[in-house]
Amino acid sequence: MSHDGPTLPPVRLPSDAELAREALAAPLLTRAVRLARWAGPQTRVGAGGELIEEQWPEAAEALGLGADDDGPAYASEAWRTAVDAGLIEIEDPESADAEYGTARAGESLALIVSGGPQDILAIWQEALEAVYADAIAPVLDDLSEAIGEDGEIDYGLLDWDPDGEAEFLDGVLGNLYLLTVTDGGADDQPVPLPALAASMIVPDDMSEPTDDVLEQVSDAMVRLDDQFRLLEPIGLVEYLPMDESLMFEEGDGPAGTGTGTEAETAVDDTDVSRYGLVRLTPLGLYGVRARMLEAGVDAPAVGELADKGADALLDGLAHYPEAAARAETEQWLARREPAAATHELLAAARGADQGGPLRRLHCQQALTLVGAQAEPEVRAVLDDLELGGLARVWLAERGAAEVPAPPESMVFWLSVDTIAAQLDADGESEELRSLVAGLTGQHSGFFEAAWRVDHPATADVLEAMGRIHPDKKSAKEARKAAFKARSRQGGQSGASGTGMS
Repeated sequence: MSHDGPTLPPVRLPSDAELAREALAAPLLTRAVRLARWAGPQTRVGAGGELIEEQWPEAAEALGLGADDDGPAYASEAWRTAVDAGLIEIEDPESADAEYGTARAGESLALIVSGGPQDILAIWQEALEAVYADAIAPVLDDLSEAIGEDGEIDYGLLDWDPDGEAEFLDGVLGNLYLLTVTDGGADDQPVPLPALAASMIVPDDMSEPTDDVLEQVSDAMVRLDDQFRLLEPIGLVEYLPMDESLMFEEGDGPAGTGTGTEAETAVDDTDVSRYGLVRLTPLGLYGVRARMLEAGVDAPAVGELADKGADALLDGLAHYPEAAARAETEQWLARREPAAATHELLAAARGADQGGPLRRLHCQQALTLVGAQAEPEVRAVLDDLELGGLARVWLAERGAAEVPAPPESMVFWLSVDTIAAQLDADGESEELRSLVAGLTGQHSGFFEAAWRVDHPATADVLEAMGRIHPDKKSAKEARKAAFKARSRQGGQSGASGTGMS
């Protein structure tokens, strides 16, 4: 393609108000808010701000949970989240010899009621970061060997690479995000855990995974199962956990830690739901995108261009999928009067630069959404070399009366411009092959006329036609015409054209 498109397809997100409601409904944030309202001078916390163990049952009761079973664990998790999200502030002990500190409501707690959607989402994002940190923390099954002489945990003695863990989980969430936005949204089918783990581990050029690779996939599945169980309560994902009976097969330890047979079964088993199914929620799409933007990843969202000029819109749509491009254009048009929008779009579509053909294609598509009110502005450019062909096509498609026939020079210029736009958008597609065959079939002597077209992409387009034309004779004529066009341009390499050669 002639220029780099966005790293990721654009995501279609609900409104901030809808996302904020979803955030407030996330079970973990709900529990954190309830504990923040419960906390007060009677609450005792340790040196690290943690709720002391003796208060876990009372905190569990405040959450409507029993003091037995998992109630205290839920309370401890919600407390940590509340502290990290600013819903609770820790008060240091009043005196040096005091054993415990206390807690009080944090500034963020008031925003839960009085803040706007962006305030709520910022609090939720802080909570997500806290859960994320827990998700990549080491699994501490046996701490005895990791306790230093001072009684503290020596993480250096643990087999734990925090950067590596974060990179792996970021990669998994990035792949899940890409699958979701590519397939059209969060309502699509969930992704099997084996496929997600394999996407991170199995090399692209490996046709048949080795036992060692399958074992790594199986180990990753077990780790991801733990992580998604942590990430679900904050509302990031919907997760159907792995069937725990799969963790142990015939006393052979966790699945896949033996010969790799269990892992291979995990990938091939027809009842893939037993191995875990996950999908990002709309709130999860928002959260993962926010993390990617923070990391410098280009992750566009539909609606971002609505307040920008027509030039930004047409350039921004360059590599959007059709549905996303239409949704973006509709939002842009909704904020403008039809005549003014049409005038701005046509002005932005002009230009002999590299992106010009694709801008004009998107301009024509945008004008189909404007309707009859665009006609006066469209008729005003009928004599414009760059826009006259576009205008005639638009008028003809609407069945308008008195559409003047285009001069032959405009027909050929529009043909080159259209092919250049299609090459830029989709490359040498089957649709373009059909277009090329149709054009040359309709116009005898097409190539003899086409090489003379004063369009910056003429030589590049003819070279492409020479590669994709289904008729060998016509393909040869196209290559000869491309050589003539190149010579006519003074031997330039085509850098001022579309760069599609």
